[in-house]
Amino acid sequence: MTRLRVGIIGDPVEHSISPAMQQPAFDALGIDAVYEKWPTNAAELPDRIASIRLPDALGANVTAPHKLAVMELIDDITPLARRIGAVNTVINRDGHLTGDNTDEHGFAASLTAAFPEMKLDKAVMLGAGGAARAVSLALETLGAADVAVWNRDRARAERLKDEIAPDLLRPIEPDVETLRGELTEASVLVNATSAGWHRGEHPIPLELLDMLPDGAIVADLVYRDTDLLLAARKRGLGALDGLGMLVHQGARGFELWTGKRAPVDVMMAAAIEERAKRA
Repeated sequence: MTRLRVGIIGDPVEHSISPAMQQPAFDALGIDAVYEKWPTNAAELPDRIASIRLPDALGANVTAPHKLAVMELIDDITPLARRIGAVNTVINRDGHLTGDNTDEHGFAASLTAAFPEMKLDKAVMLGAGGAARAVSLALETLGAADVAVWNRDRARAERLKDEIAPDLLRPIEPDVETLRGELTEASVLVNATSAGWHRGEHPIPLELLDMLPDGAIVADLVYRDTDLLLAARKRGLGALDGLGMLVHQGARGFELWTGKRAPVDVMMAAAIEERAKRA
């Protein structure tokens, strides 16, 4: 019997944690499949996607810079992926390829798993790029009544509102004083920007965290503790990094490929171990 294949498509992909958490999931369920890294440049993308149509391929994850380009090479795209405007998961069904996006589920599931008693009313989201699209829909799913969007380019925040959730998102002026006022009523603050990956780098002045109410949650999409999260914990606030989002979005992909419930605990343990190796 031919061993089944799944992989992550991107350029580059060497940094990806996905193989380290997906392979243990297949192994735990006794599925004879291998999860691989498939480095693919733009010129190679059509052939790579064609190879996923073969009977031994379950599908693939797709990462930068191909999340948009892949949409032109597959057969169907789910309504959620169309709404987000990107595909990060491809599912093969007898040579028919469907594109989905599991980031919305990943963020919502990680937030509720970490804070099951969370009461989400008003949120503040930093950023209006690709990650913010999935976060916006996750906050909608979780029942947020109002999401203030703070982005240095106000016009981009307005486009995000129009394209994603006109009745939920509320772009605000990109100045510190406006943000300060919004934080006083926020139950969740999400950093959906790339700022903060490096030590000493902050998406907002850290003293603004003092404006958040007691019990508020600060979430960052980076896979480790950022200065923002460390400052939040120091102030007694809830803090959540992006590793849980990665695991839960990967678990949803696993279930789409296999039709089986993903062993989330196994995947989380493997992801934590891999992160520790890289620290």
